[in-house]
Amino acid sequence: MNIKELAEQLEPYIVERRREYHQYPETSFNEVETTKRLKRDLEEMGLEPELFQGVTGMTATICGGKPGKTIALRSDIDALLVKEETGLPFASENGSMHACGHDNHMAMLLGAAKILLQVKDELKGNVKLIFQPAEEVAMGAKAAIERGAMDNVDAVAGLHVWGGLEEGKINFQPGNRMAGCDTFQIHIKGFSAHGSEPQNGIDAIAAAANVIMGLQTYVSRRNTPLNPLVITMGTIQGGTRFNTIANKVEIEGTVRTFDRELQKRLPEELRQMAKNAAAVLGATAELDYQYMTPPVLNLDKKLNTIAGNAAVKLFGEAVYKDMEPVMGSEDFSFYGDKVPSIFGFLGTRNEKEGRAFSNHNEKYDMAEKCLKMGSAVMAQLAIDYLEEA
Repeated sequence: MNIKELAEQLEPYIVERRREYHQYPETSFNEVETTKRLKRDLEEMGLEPELFQGVTGMTATICGGKPGKTIALRSDIDALLVKEETGLPFASENGSMHACGHDNHMAMLLGAAKILLQVKDELKGNVKLIFQPAEEVAMGAKAAIERGAMDNVDAVAGLHVWGGLEEGKINFQPGNRMAGCDTFQIHIKGFSAHGSEPQNGIDAIAAAANVIMGLQTYVSRRNTPLNPLVITMGTIQGGTRFNTIANKVEIEGTVRTFDRELQKRLPEELRQMAKNAAAVLGATAELDYQYMTPPVLNLDKKLNTIAGNAAVKLFGEAVYKDMEPVMGSEDFSFYGDKVPSIFGFLGTRNEKEGRAFSNHNEKYDMAEKCLKMGSAVMAQLAIDYLEEA
């Protein structure tokens, strides 16, 4: 069976599906019409979709002709609240956009499903397709898992289109791939006074500045420089008038790291640092911390080898390109908490042809000629895993 040739034959179908999903994006947990379209597409293949109860999305299983294990292939399906500016003839006009490329993920997984159905009698096991909602809010994978998406699954794979990687290149690099993401809020309380009499108040804004600068030193002085870590304060709100000492400030921020043990320690350590930094100026600080996603890590040696070899088998050594870890996050990591996992990237960046924008940009786009590559790689990866399992 020549998976590359099958993908080439399916290219018109894959492109057509991509364009429809691109034109009608829906945001996280609102993917109602998207779910209906996916259900229709899967049923037209002869598959029996199992809808997630109470949320959008679904699974469908391709049963191989021979006994064996089960590998899951995952696509996210949600879009962002971004007004599209690509100028594409099939651009979205509803105020939302597949600015992270999930339209491509859906189309590539549908293409992979069609390939696998053509060779299903030779499959030594099963392939479970996961069409997951709400990746952009880091809640969809958990919802899918809670509804049985990972039941009886032995391994899972995902492939993400990526504006930071050269067009047509593929990466399944071992180790750190995408950072874990947490969020926090800091509530600082002071005491109001007239701006001309600061000695009569406790300045929450000055205390907030102290807290912000203090927390930045966690990265530079309490964390080893060999361990990637980002602590970002993204919003700060405080004060009522230009001539009034502010009595409260609210700060919101995020933490990115690949270190799970550090994720566990950070809430209490940041809480104590914020409290002490505010206390220096007589203010109080309370920190609320929310865990969102663990890091995406390619740690399974067998899957790392299978995925890399699958890409090279199809497209030659030149297709594979090293890529630095990404400090952005992905809730694919929750699947990796259940079974061995592999997460890869398909490059979309081509500055000469005007595709120089990163994911989440209002002009993000990819060359449709690369879609069949994604379908082929996912299908080949699944076949090879089942063969070697």
